[in-house]
Amino acid sequence: MSYTVKDVLRLEVAPALGCTEPVAVALCAAAAVSLLPGTSFDSLDVWVDPNIYKNGLAVSIPGTGGLSGLDTAAALGAAGGDPALRLEVLSTLTDESLERAKELLRSGAVRVHLLADRRGLHVRAEARADGHVAQAVIEEHHDQIVSLTLDGAPVADSPLCRRGDAGKAGVGALESWLKGLPLDKLVELVDELDDEDLAFLEDGVRHNMALADYGLKHGPGLGVGKTFERLVRQKLMRKDMFVAARMLTSAAADARMDGVRLPAMSSAGSGNHGLTAILPIWAVKDYVECDRRTALSAIGLSHIITAYVKAHTGRLSAVCGCSVAAGAGAAAGVAFLLGGDVHHVAGAIKNLMEDLAGVICDGAKAGCALKLATAAGTAVQAALFSLHGVKVKPTDGIIAESPEQTMRNVGALSTEGMIETDRTILNIMLEKKITGLAY
Repeated sequence: MSYTVKDVLRLEVAPALGCTEPVAVALCAAAAVSLLPGTSFDSLDVWVDPNIYKNGLAVSIPGTGGLSGLDTAAALGAAGGDPALRLEVLSTLTDESLERAKELLRSGAVRVHLLADRRGLHVRAEARADGHVAQAVIEEHHDQIVSLTLDGAPVADSPLCRRGDAGKAGVGALESWLKGLPLDKLVELVDELDDEDLAFLEDGVRHNMALADYGLKHGPGLGVGKTFERLVRQKLMRKDMFVAARMLTSAAADARMDGVRLPAMSSAGSGNHGLTAILPIWAVKDYVECDRRTALSAIGLSHIITAYVKAHTGRLSAVCGCSVAAGAGAAAGVAFLLGGDVHHVAGAIKNLMEDLAGVICDGAKAGCALKLATAAGTAVQAALFSLHGVKVKPTDGIIAESPEQTMRNVGALSTEGMIETDRTILNIMLEKKITGLAY
């Protein structure tokens, strides 16, 4: 089965309101509750894999005044979420549904359970009411509902189930197809972009720039982006393309991680990936001569490379995907934007991988803005170095002769080499929760 660039964009790029791990829990909970005969329920239990659990502990949920936690996300989804909106499930929250969610939490009606040995993205929600039991299951991808049952019987033909799209086998089959392509074919996909695709990519820019603008104006979260801007104003930093990329990307992450009620255009299932895949390129375009199509095509390539790397690493792992996946996408996009050919794109990807492959993911939180700033600046550096002949040698560490094998090596590092690292990260975070030092 073959795909087009339009398929890649449709299946891998979408608006997402809030961090996608708690959003996945909210979506699963909303889907389960929607199956019950009435509008209320007696209890809601949710089971999640370790990476969903890790990424949902500390990040703020949009529209809640700073509330966090997977139990909160589940209660919000159940109380007022619309599962038909998928990753924007919480956009329908009202003051009334927020109060109802808080009451559910106070009464102990919502419980979250960690599946400590589960590998791969998994969320299961089970809602009970008046003797009925409704269950929803999400697997592999944040909005991929693979099972809906009511009282043990499958709910047939529900539009919420997403095993495929337009006759294709969904994201999993797309990723298998992408993994079989060499880099030159991935770059050639950009040539297929039509006016509709360019308009969609520009819509993604608008979404993510709205978050960046909010972050620069208000300084939410850690205020990393606004601090960059202040340092520039004080002439302690010079605003070149490196700093511009870091400023925009971190400002957007500040806003998103603080729960600002603005959607991000996600990439490969992650809003922060979307920020990293788009905003460094949009910042760099102001420093070079380029037209709209070239800038948006560079962003299209960034999404494609991000999806390619994530196909190897998996959706969630111990490695920071914003650094190694979206960072690689941004590096490829910047190299393309600056007039580089496929060899320059390959060099940019390998430079980025050598630099950032060891960055860990310790959950979604305000501090992600620092990592996104690093990824954005390093992406620009990796591209410029490649264009000037600096390319990591294949004898170095995990770097291979080809960019394809390099990305496969990073996938092996993520999925096989850092399993114990992931457990250790989660154990540290759980200890903080138990001792009351955080969350």
